Amino acid sequence: MLQELVGAIVALVCVALVYTGMAARVVKQYERGVLFRLGRVAGEVRPPGLTLIIPFVDRLAKVNMQIVTLPIPAQEGITRDNVTVRVDAVVYFRVVDATSALVKVEDYKFAVSQMAQTSLRSIIGKSDLDDLLSNREQLNQGLELMIDSPAVGWGIQVDRVEIKDVSLPDTMKRSMARQAEADRERRARIINADAELQASKKLAEAAQQMSGTPAALQLRLLQTVMAVSAEKNSTLVLPIPVELLHFLERGNRPDTPPTEGTAHQTPEQPPKEIAPEETTPNGDLTQAPDLNGALGPEIGRHHLTPNPGGGSRSD
Repeated sequence: MLQELVGAIVALVCVALVYTGMAARVVKQYERGVLFRLGRVAGEVRPPGLTLIIPFVDRLAKVNMQIVTLPIPAQEGITRDNVTVRVDAVVYFRVVDATSALVKVEDYKFAVSQMAQTSLRSIIGKSDLDDLLSNREQLNQGLELMIDSPAVGWGIQVDRVEIKDVSLPDTMKRSMARQAEADRERRARIINADAELQASKKLAEAAQQMSGTPAALQLRLLQTVMAVSAEKNSTLVLPIPVELLHFLERGNRPDTPPTEGTAHQTPEQPPKEIAPEETTPNGDLTQAPDLNGALGPEIGRHHLTPNPGGGSRSD
């Protein structure tokens, strides 16, 4: 009798251990448990720790409450300014309502992925290329709003959406590189022109300052010569200022100034040569033009013609 009682107790203990093993469930700290009893949600969401269910009647579904990093595959689209690009992004979301995430959507991760791809294509079509390259923060906010709006009803909260990369065609990359190079060259020319303007103003001020003191110009010339000679050049170009030439010219002039009333003598002009007379084929005598291109005073008025009876006759 005692052995039968001991056997029954051992059997009950074994059944109790088996039942406890089948009914006990452990929910981790980052998880929440949703209990389904005969297919229906029963009770509240089970917190982390040890929880018991009815074997073969209840089913406990665990939902991860951590932030999920979901990469969005690269989507190819045409921007508003007709440029073909490929854009990929990443979505950070988490489950805030475990019951809604299991009941209202079949696979919430797949649903969020498809919604993110659709929203990314829509953002590409509504944006310009410059916005995709430089104004990503605003695009990230718009993309987050587009994904978060339907996901709220699924018990999911989108924390952040980031555009990772924008791939451009090679022709567009070369065009942008040429544009950037031209802009850099334009800025360099403007800077050089501004520097030349400032330097010219300073040089004008320096020239005005040195005009009152000629010795300052000589000192500046000596400094330039010293700077050039320090380079150990074989050829030295020495500029001579105009003021030095004026000084030497004044030194060569006589000290006695000319008295008033003295006539200014000019060098004698050489006498003009008189061109010889020439005879035309008819026997007429003509006077060749002088150096000034005019005929002689007498011969220009009288024309000599031959006389048939001999000699000559004057008209």
